[in-house]
Amino acid sequence: MSGWQTLLYKEVLRFWKVAFQTVAGPVLTAMLYLLIFGHALEAHVKVYDTVSYTAFLVPGLAMMSLLQNAFANSSSSLIMSKVMGNLVFLLLTPLSYMNWFVAYVGASVIRGLVVGLGVFAVSALFTSISFVAPLWILVFAVMGAALMGTLGLIAGLWAEKFDQLAAFQNFVVMPMTFLSGVFYSIHSLPAFWQGVSHLNPFFYMIDGFRYGFFGASDVSPWLSLSVVGFVLAVVSAIAIYLLRTGYKIRG
Repeated sequence: MSGWQTLLYKEVLRFWKVAFQTVAGPVLTAMLYLLIFGHALEAHVKVYDTVSYTAFLVPGLAMMSLLQNAFANSSSSLIMSKVMGNLVFLLLTPLSYMNWFVAYVGASVIRGLVVGLGVFAVSALFTSISFVAPLWILVFAVMGAALMGTLGLIAGLWAEKFDQLAAFQNFVVMPMTFLSGVFYSIHSLPAFWQGVSHLNPFFYMIDGFRYGFFGASDVSPWLSLSVVGFVLAVVSAIAIYLLRTGYKIRG
């Protein structure tokens, strides 16, 4: 294996060796959301005419789990390496900054997709799932996981201790995820909050992803693709620049 492939293998192995925590845990959490919200709101909320509320929830919960775990994979790996002091061993290798980027983001995409597939597999026991446009599902799943893996890379480089990373997750990632239309259509919101939601890139990831299942969404999937692609390009450029300059990883 080449350098970046070895690092990718190491990062995948890192989360897979504790799959009960990194994969099964998030799937269980998503199922609890599905059971509680689906049971409580099934008879009271109607989003699309031909789609039950429980079925509506499944893509949103899968994407939410995918995004959060893709972020957690790269960010936790970097911060643990920095705190424990073993990042120096990676710095001694002849790996380029692009090797680092591909390996960390690639492992995040793999973990995100594995968790997302796990959510779908278990959700199939509770409701029927349709696939209207599978290509859209795949595109937004991969792009969303890559975006969050890259954002996690930036957060891991910036944070110097676990408290800072937890603050980033609690005050940036979590609010943006819950305000992105996971549990509702933004058309049910007041005009002001609809406008705020349209500024949230997480909304476009989840809305475009959901379009692949139902053929219906709050905005055009092409608009969602454009926004997600633009944000992915921006955060990737920032992450590559930070890696190239050795931000907070070189003395």
